[in-house]
Formats: sequence, C-alpha cells, structure tokens
Amino acid sequence: MEAPTPPSPTELDAAERIILLWDSTASEEARERMIFEGHRDEVDRYLQAVDEIQRSMSSASLVSDDDQAKLNSAIQIAMARLEDEFRNILLNHTSPIEPDSLTSADPSSSTHSSAADSTSEFEDFSPEDDSGLTTPKASSASVGDADELLQRGDSSNTCSYRSTSSIRELDLIPSDAVVDLRNIAERMIAAGYLRACIQVYGGVRKSAVDSSFRRLKIEKLSIGDVQRLQWEQLEAKIRRWIRAAKACVRIVFASEKKLCEQIFNGIGTAIDDACFMETVKEPAIQLFNFAEAISISRRSPEKLFKILDLHDALMDLMPDIESVFESKSSESIRIQAVEILSRLAEAARGILSEFENAVLREPSKVPVPGGTIHPLTRYVMNYISLISDYKQTLNELIVSKPSTGSRYSGDPTTPDMEFAELEGKTPLALHLIWIIVILQFNLDGKSKHYKDASIAHLFMMNNVHYIVQKIKGSPELREMIGDDYLRKLTGKFRQAATSYQRATWVSVLYCLRDEGLHVSGSFSSGVSKSALRERFKSFNAMFEEVHRTQATWLIPDSQLREELRISISEKLIPAYRSFLGRFRSHIESGRHPENYIKYSVEDLETAVLDFFEGYSVSQHLRRRSQVAKSTSLNTSALFVPSAAPLKLHYGASAISASVEVSPDGVRTILPQKLTNRFSCKGTMISNEYHAHHSFCVTGKIPITGKMLRIHSIRY
Repeated sequence: MEAPTPPSPTELDAAERIILLWDSTASEEARERMIFEGHRDEVDRYLQAVDEIQRSMSSASLVSDDDQAKLNSAIQIAMARLEDEFRNILLNHTSPIEPDSLTSADPSSSTHSSAADSTSEFEDFSPEDDSGLTTPKASSASVGDADELLQRGDSSNTCSYRSTSSIRELDLIPSDAVVDLRNIAERMIAAGYLRACIQVYGGVRKSAVDSSFRRLKIEKLSIGDVQRLQWEQLEAKIRRWIRAAKACVRIVFASEKKLCEQIFNGIGTAIDDACFMETVKEPAIQLFNFAEAISISRRSPEKLFKILDLHDALMDLMPDIESVFESKSSESIRIQAVEILSRLAEAARGILSEFENAVLREPSKVPVPGGTIHPLTRYVMNYISLISDYKQTLNELIVSKPSTGSRYSGDPTTPDMEFAELEGKTPLALHLIWIIVILQFNLDGKSKHYKDASIAHLFMMNNVHYIVQKIKGSPELREMIGDDYLRKLTGKFRQAATSYQRATWVSVLYCLRDEGLHVSGSFSSGVSKSALRERFKSFNAMFEEVHRTQATWLIPDSQLREELRISISEKLIPAYRSFLGRFRSHIESGRHPENYIKYSVEDLETAVLDFFEGYSVSQHLRRRSQVAKSTSLNTSALFVPSAAPLKLHYGASAISASVEVSPDGVRTILPQKLTNRFSCKGTMISNEYHAHHSFCVTGKIPITGKMLRIHSIRY
C-alpha cells in the first residue's frame, strides 16, 4: 500500500494557522468557543488541518528538526483542543437514563418475592440463645469451585445458562454526536493519545453510570459495611438490589457497551473494550460486592429465602452478564459473578443443614400452656412451606440425602429415618421429611415435661395434626412429602388422640361400672347404697377435676376440637345415661340425693362443650351468663338448610341450645323446660346422636310449637 502524499508547504502552513487559531491557551475567543458547536465547515476544516499535520509527521521527506518541532507543537495543541472538544460533546449529550427505562428491565420478576417476604409467621417463635435457630454453627456443606462453574460456558455470545432476550440497549448519545466523537477519537488515537482519550471518555461516562446508580438507589457499601448491617435492613436492600441489578446489567451496562462500540470499534485493538471497562468496572464491582457480602455473611435460618432470591436473580442474569462482559478484559467481572453464585448456593445448602440441626437441638423445656401447638412447630412448618415454594431452585442445589443414621449412628438422642420406605423421593423431599421427623422427635421430648400423661398426648395430637394440616395446605409441599407419609402422620395424631382418651376417661368411666354395687345375702339382695353413693361421689370428683383442668386446655383447630368432643361424648354420655337410669332411684330414695347426683345427662353434654377452649370454668360461667341474656323465643317458622350436615351452637358455650342438623335427624341439647320431643321437617327426633363431620352456619331451627332464634353461633 502506498504511503499517503504529504501536504505541500503551503498546505502545511495553512493547517498550522488553523490549529493555532483554536489554541485556547493563546486566544480568549478560542477559549470561549467550541469548534463542534459551530458551523460544520469549521469542523471539517479543523479535522482536515489535523489530518495534514499527522500526514506530515509520518512523511519521511520531512527531516528538518525545526519542521519536526513545529509539527510536534501543532499536534500537541490540536490534541489538547480535541480532548476539550471530546469532553464537551460527551458532557453536552450525557444525561441520566429516564426512570421509566430503568424500571422496565425486569420482564419476568422473581416468582418467590411474595413468599420470601411472608416471614411474619416466624415472629412468634423466639428460641433460646443456644438453640441454634438464631445462632447456627458453621456448615460443612461444600460446592464446586468457581472454575468448574465457569466451564458451563465460554466467553462467546453463546450462553450456557439460559437463553435471554432481556437485554435492552438504549441510544445514550445522538448519532450525529457519535460521529463527531468517533472522528475525534480516531485522530487522538492515531496521534498516540489513546490513554487521554480513554480517561476523558471513562470519566464522563462513569459519572453518568453513577447517576443511574443513584436513581436505582444503589449505595456505595463495602463488603464490611454490608456485613455490619442488621438483617432487617439488609432484607429491604436485597429486594432493591435484585431490581437494580437487572436494570444495571440489562440496560445501563449493555447500553454503555453499545456506545463504546459505536465510537471506538475498529479504530484499534480492543479499544472499545478498554473504554467500556474504564466506564463500568468500578460500578460493576460496587454492584456485585453487595451480593458477595451477603453470600459470605453469617448464616442463620431467616436468611435462606433472601439468599435464594439473590441466587435466582443472579442465575437469571448470568446469560446477560456473559453477553455484556464477554471480552477478555472484562473476564474478572464474569468470574466474580460466577463465584458469588457458587457461594450463594453453598450458603443455601449450609443454612438448610444448620436448620435441621437447630430443629433437632432446640432446647426449650418449658411446656406450652394447655397442650397447644408449640411455637417451634409453627416456625418449622411455616419455614418448610416456604422452602417448598423454592422447589425448582432447591431441587438443583440440594443433590444429596440428609445425614441421618450414618451421621448420628449410636446416638440415642437422635432419630433415624428409613430411606427404603421413601424410594423415589428427591433429595430435597427427603430433607423436608427429615425435618418433620426430627421436629416430631423434639416434640416428643418436650411432651415428657408435662406431669399429666393426658395433656402430653393432647400436645402431640395438636402438633402432629398441625403438621398434617400445613402439608395439606401447600400443594407443593404435599407433592414432595407424598400421601404415603401424610397417611403415616395422620395415623400418629389419631393414635395420640386415642391415647389421650385412654389416659383421661378410662378411670372416669370405670366409676360407671356395675361391678361392686350389687350385694346378696341370706335375707336380701340388691344394690349397696353406700357403695353406690361412693361411686357417684368418685365420678363427680373425677369429672369435676377433668372438667376444671381440661376446659383450660386448648385445641386450636375447631374441627379437631369438635371431633374429640364428639368422641368423648360417644363414650361418656351413653354410659352415664345408662348408669343414671339404672341407679337414680336408689339415690333419690335416700337423704340428700343432690349431694350424689350432681349432673343430669344434659349437664354433662353441656360441660363437654367447655373442653379444650382454653378458658377456666369461671370464665365459661361468665360467658354463659352473658349468652343467656340474649335468648329469645318466637312462634314463627324457621328455616334450616338441608344441603349438608350442620352444627349450630347457641351462644358462646351452647348452654341455652346446641343443635346438630343432619340428613337423618337432629340431636338437641336444651334446658330441661325444652327437653321434649320435637319435630323437624316432619321427622320425630329425640336426644339421639348422629356422628358426622360438621361445620357452622348462621341459621334458625324449626321446632314444633316453639321457636328458638339463633343469636350467635360458633364451631
């Protein structure tokens, strides 16, 4: 290729005059005016003058030292001027990206944002300081090296994570200004002023990126700053970071890269990459340092879901990060992102392992009042319900079974789990089942702190029933746990209910047996009144104690509460009715029968309705008194829905009326003045009992000749 023809001396002199004319150090007018803000002819003449000077400098025919000195001086003046022009054009056309553009960078928001924010369910559980649920020990969970993760993709535009079309490049500077910037850059780089050009460009554009960061509320926090913040503060910052990171990578950084390519591509080797990194390297490090600080922060259970949100967001961004930072010069940014992703995955695995250990070792020994649901049970089940919402992510991260028998071999203070019964379950599902196993194991230990076996069984029934209901209430969790294990859990709480009834009612019902009451002799045979009186006294004392105690016990689930009351009534009421029917006359024929027959059948039925409400007997009496004041009778007809079995309670304690409506009849518990036979829809009914699952509705009950208006109902 032939060398360019050098300019003639006349042309060179003219070029020098033009350069000197715009020397801002020598002319006030030159300082106040900008060439590229004037007429295009002036711009063209100046650029042509610079070209002629540069051609002269590269020409071998110019050997005079004086000429060389003049050219060097002219080119220095020209480069200083072009640098000012370059900076001015950048400044004039640099403005923050509009907020609407920044907020539209998230075409597919995180699927877990609502779930992860729902942490209020955990707030009712404050474990002891050494429980591990707030200060877990370090985990030994391991992950692959970042190098291994990097092998998932190369430095090309072809991404190995997931394909993406979410990058949205904006035109940051008008095209005519881009042309001017490129013309200036070509001449500065040709004259050896590459570093100056890059510094000017990077300085101006970096301030624009900083402005976008401020609009996105990205703070300049070091890793140490982040780790010193309280977790409650970090949660809000993580949510903001996820939104901001998507805007930064997909819009801000991508648009800056496009602008660098428009101005510098083809001028020199990788100059566009150099300018791009000069602009975004510090902001990118600032952005990813936050996620890195979270990934290496102290682990605790409440952090899991935000860490998973961060992991998902970063994983979703990886194709865009690889595309935007594809060059060799930006490899450090890619590596940092991959390493953060790896550490977030490791943190999630470690937290799950630590959570399992914390549940197993949670040490609280004070029995919960009334045998109700333990705060640990609520905490753990709400926690694993949220875990199930992250099933897709955790199925990828959790690849090994929980350490159960092999980990605690020979340790009597830990349970074991038979994996053979759970064949086909994913590792994540096995971890969730294992958490439920160790939760039950812990609860069983806590139940032993009750002095009364009855409430210990009630406690286990309440807690295992709650576990079952939480599993049923989450389709994702139920799918992972499986119906087979769910049936096993259901059997456990039903067995606990049976054990409760045996521990409580066998001794009470034993008072209602016939054995030991009949006497026979040579002169007479019949019932021993003294033995009968003792039997009634024993029954009264035992029932009063059970009633006094168990009215304060609590079954929070209304249906479970009613089912257990029904089961108690099925055993107690017929036995007492029969016993009373056989032996009442023997007591009433003696002195002070009221001292022995303290309860009518209706009284017992009403008393059973006090059980498991969590109120003392005196509170029940006050509530009944308030309810009695609102009783009203009427003679107009009333209507009962007949589509399904119903359970209606009058008032808060059902002392005035409690009526069950079922397809085949009605069971009534009424004051004695109303305990006649009534007709419901033409069907004769009495105090028969119809067992069925029931629910509560507002309604009215038709009674022949009477009308009972329902003021308030409960179930």
